[in-house]
Amino acid sequence: MNFAESLFLGYGLFVGIASFLNLIRLDYWWIRMWDFPHFQLMVLAAVGLVAWLIFQNDWTWPQLLVPTLLTAALAYQGWLIYPYTFLHRVQVPRQKRKSPEVEANGIQLLIANVFMDNTQCPDVCRLIGKHQPDIVLILEGNETWRQALSGIEPDYPYRQLIPLENTYGMLFYSRLPMRATQVRFQIQDDIPSIYTQLQLPSGKWIHFYGVHPMPPSPTEHYRSTERDAELLLVGREARGLKGPIIVAGDLNDVAWSHTTRLFGRVSGLLDPRIGRGLFSTFHAKYFFLRWPLDHVFVSHHFTVNSLRRLPNCGSDHFPILVALTYAPDPERIDDIPEPEGNDLEEAKEKITEALSANQSDTDDVKPA
Repeated sequence: MNFAESLFLGYGLFVGIASFLNLIRLDYWWIRMWDFPHFQLMVLAAVGLVAWLIFQNDWTWPQLLVPTLLTAALAYQGWLIYPYTFLHRVQVPRQKRKSPEVEANGIQLLIANVFMDNTQCPDVCRLIGKHQPDIVLILEGNETWRQALSGIEPDYPYRQLIPLENTYGMLFYSRLPMRATQVRFQIQDDIPSIYTQLQLPSGKWIHFYGVHPMPPSPTEHYRSTERDAELLLVGREARGLKGPIIVAGDLNDVAWSHTTRLFGRVSGLLDPRIGRGLFSTFHAKYFFLRWPLDHVFVSHHFTVNSLRRLPNCGSDHFPILVALTYAPDPERIDDIPEPEGNDLEEAKEKITEALSANQSDTDDVKPA
């Protein structure tokens, strides 16, 4: 086997193995990291397959492995990415009609993971001033960011501010009245989430969850169990609620992962991205390493007016701006995702494991 044959074979093996590692249902970060780069792997598979057909085109063993692996990888990545293209039917329909009633049931949300050490605070304030969203969810907000954003407070009389110095602070600003607001530390005692109810101008109350779980990574957490459990706790609660629901935040997970799709089925919530595009928000500074980490999920009561990725303001995330309308349609009841197979059992196991581990950690640090 010459050098070119060895190179193509090694390339095919790498892309093939990397493409399917995420199917291993282990929560270790070095497995779960392969949930993320499926678009990049799809590009690598396509480029490698074209190059092999042009320069190698050897159909004998073991070179036959190269087109086989690359074709399988390309097909699998395409299947994962396809829902987030314009070729797929939208999961949340577009709101076409405009009227005073529609305006009174509208809500515009801006989500921005600002990167705690980012110093471009005035740019974020200007972005908020330009788009005038009804609610603003700032992630990685610490005391410095709370003070920097104090200028927007007159426009947002309803607030829940949780500035933290651990990159998991959460600053929530609303023009809409709030009630039943709760700050929750559901899995880890230093990772907050927000639950509240917001009143639309029409008088309708909606449920809102703001989340930012910890990702699996060598610098954050060695496994994804805690992240998955927090999302599934929210999803399980959302399934039992009546009325319109919005879940938003940096999920530290991609739209096509097993966990995010499981969350959709457990919660019964819909993804406005489906049928519209990837809207990749991370990493803002490296175009070749981008995937959708910042999400908005909605119940079937909503339609979409617009969904936009906004310009970067010095963070490693792009902000997301979404405009929704509460427009319930009885015919859309059939569109609600339902749990499949052992989804509910899997969700329960993940939640139980994460809660048990967190309780053990708490017990370990208690004084004797």
